[in-house]
Amino acid sequence: MIELVITALPLVALWVAAWLIYSLGYWWVSLLITIPAAGFLVRLFMIQHDCGHGSFFPKKWANDWVGRVIGVLTLTPYDFWRRTHAIHHATAGNLDRRGIGDVNTLTVREYFACSRWGRLKYRLYRHPLVMFGIGPAYLFLLQHRLPVGLMRGGWQPWISTQVTNAAIALIAAGLIWLIGIKAFFLVHLPITVLAGIFGVWLFYVQHQFEDTFWNESRSWNLHEAALHGSSHYDLPLPLRWFTANIGIHHVHHLHSRIPYYRLPRVLRDHPELRDIGRLTLFQSFRCVRLVLWDEVQQRLVSFREAGASNR
Repeated sequence: MIELVITALPLVALWVAAWLIYSLGYWWVSLLITIPAAGFLVRLFMIQHDCGHGSFFPKKWANDWVGRVIGVLTLTPYDFWRRTHAIHHATAGNLDRRGIGDVNTLTVREYFACSRWGRLKYRLYRHPLVMFGIGPAYLFLLQHRLPVGLMRGGWQPWISTQVTNAAIALIAAGLIWLIGIKAFFLVHLPITVLAGIFGVWLFYVQHQFEDTFWNESRSWNLHEAALHGSSHYDLPLPLRWFTANIGIHHVHHLHSRIPYYRLPRVLRDHPELRDIGRLTLFQSFRCVRLVLWDEVQQRLVSFREAGASNR
């Protein structure tokens, strides 16, 4: 409960502060305030994430209903996201089960087997401006409005998505009526988009690093994929707090029922896990160029490396 309070209340306070300062005419100061506000929104999403794993509260009903309420604020339908994320955990690193809850990744062989148009589309998709600019806005503002990928997955993803959409529309309409449409979009939209960018970046780095793990189903192992296909994103302490220790991702994939506020204890008790898949903040920026899985070298490579290898 303390984790929830110290995340939600500062978010609300910063939102109100950004609106008040904007109303006084200092729009540029308001934009600066949206940066830490986006950090708290990311942390709120991480609480929703743990609720989806049933690890934040001891009771299932508490996890589910807190997750559903937070889903309105994060623009992420809880039941729909929980199902796709469970698929991600069950299939991460499996070359034969790509496509739901992950970053689309082609092998070198698949890429060069594509048509020229297919290669261009993949290059555009993996371009940083698309992946971390257009992509997050599309994901949270548009794609999450329908249960894409689970259209035949039963009624629950549909109900979750449509109820979340209705709640978002109701809250947005109320705030627009209260403060005006211009103030709403200039305060809330930057927070949402920034939080989306931060969230997509975190998810990207957690699995898209050079020595990650991919394999075909016959050679795929859940625990090996968890331990070696997920990074230990060793962030500075303030960023670790805002991201709710999600950087300890290899441990999270090994056992997703450990709540984020206990993940550091695992590293203290099992120091041999600290250096597995470890990435610093500086090292993580190099991951952007890694776009194709080289099945021969068993690592992610850049387009240039793949081209040289193919030649």
